[in-house]
Amino acid sequence: MNLNEDLYREIILDHYKSKKNRKRLAEAKHLEAANPSCGDDIDLYLEVKDGRIADAAFEGMGCSICLASADMMCDAFRGKTVEEAKALIDKFKGMLTRNEEPSFPDEAADLEAMQGVAKFPLRIKCALLAWTTAHQIVNDDTGSKETQSS
Repeated sequence: MNLNEDLYREIILDHYKSKKNRKRLAEAKHLEAANPSCGDDIDLYLEVKDGRIADAAFEGMGCSICLASADMMCDAFRGKTVEEAKALIDKFKGMLTRNEEPSFPDEAADLEAMQGVAKFPLRIKCALLAWTTAHQIVNDDTGSKETQSS
C-alpha cells in the first residue's frame, strides 16, 4: 500500500464518521434511494434557492463507501449552481465508470479519494448511490418537494 492509498483511506474514514451533513432539511427536495444488493439506504436532501444549492444533507445507513461518498457530495455541492452540481456528478461518474482522470475544483478535492473504488466493481454502486439520487433531484424540473423510492 502506498502513501496515497493510506491518505485516501483516511479521507474516506473521516467522511464516513462525520455527522456534519447527516440531517433532515425541511425546505429541501427529498428523494429516498436504496441499493438492495448491499443494504445501503439513504434519504438525500437538496435545498435549491435561485438556481444554487443552498444546503445538502442526507440520512440513512450503509457501508463506509456509500456514506463517505454522500458526505463528500454534500460538501462539494453546497454553494454550487445546479449546473455546477450536474458537472460534478458527471465528473464523479466518469472517474468511477469511465476511468477518467479526476479534475475536481480544489474545494472538492476529497472526491479524488474515491478513485480507488473503481477497482472494485461491486462497490461502485455504493459510491454512486447518493450521486445517482442527486442526479434525479437536479434534473427534476417540477420544482416540487418529492419523496420517492428508487
